[in-house]
Amino acid sequence: MVPARASSPSPSADDGTDGTPTRARKPAASSGRRQGASHEPSVHHSRPRPSRSRRGVSRVEDLHVAAALIVAHDCARRIAATVRAALSIPGVDLVLVVDDGSTDNTQELARKAGAVVVRHSHPRGRTASVETGASVIAMRDEPGREPRAILLIPGVVGHHAVGAAPLVAAVTEHVADLVVARAGGRGRAEGPTAKVARVAVERASGWTPEEPLGPVRCLTREALEAAMPLARGAGLELAMTLDVLHAGLTATEVVCDLGDVPRAGSLDSGRARVSRYRDVMMAISARRMRGALSSTQAAIGSRLPGRGDSEEDE
Repeated sequence: MVPARASSPSPSADDGTDGTPTRARKPAASSGRRQGASHEPSVHHSRPRPSRSRRGVSRVEDLHVAAALIVAHDCARRIAATVRAALSIPGVDLVLVVDDGSTDNTQELARKAGAVVVRHSHPRGRTASVETGASVIAMRDEPGREPRAILLIPGVVGHHAVGAAPLVAAVTEHVADLVVARAGGRGRAEGPTAKVARVAVERASGWTPEEPLGPVRCLTREALEAAMPLARGAGLELAMTLDVLHAGLTATEVVCDLGDVPRAGSLDSGRARVSRYRDVMMAISARRMRGALSSTQAAIGSRLPGRGDSEEDE
């Protein structure tokens, strides 16, 4: 599957920048450890991994290789703590907050805490916010250096954001292309939406994740590009994982101390849960259709006669 380039919105940034995220290929899944097992991540490859040259860490500035992307809407109570905690993560040298049409002073507090802030004039949703933030981060990457990894953190995490540090380490040390946070001391995510998402990942790669919809995650620029265009609504995280796996890249889960931050969707109302399930099923269906179309095109291409055969028939 060749990911389409996402048409990036025109962000209104406090530094006047504007840009478009790039595109990537796909990883194979990794097997996350169950509760009580070792926290050492295990990475599963569903197919031979493409060879890619990555520069090792040889200078002090090489340690600054990640950017935290925080999507926030009316998060004035916690945004400053989230930004400061993200800035304290080793390897993170840029914290970008996308203020998705907040009605409070989220953007002022985020900027005072040390973040670069991009603001949508009206709420556009998480997907558009991630695309906006990824565009700005791409423009801030230095020419000639490996693009920053991107750490996705919700604005409501607060000081627990520092617990995502193992994700950055796993990506920048090339353990996997996509690393999802799994809260320590908790069992696997349950509920109809989580179960159907888990089955989709397992069928695609043979890997059974504990948190198939985990919103706290870190990924390489290549992995992000593989997931473009990003899925809308609650299907964002699952679609990202499936696209990354389909691109032949790698994924895993790492135990992180994120405090008592609720799981995605755990506080939703009944109607919101139905909407969430619908978004996840739409993301799964869309990828199944793409896979079937690719298989059909490949089969047709293999059966087409060559020019020599056509001339012979004539």
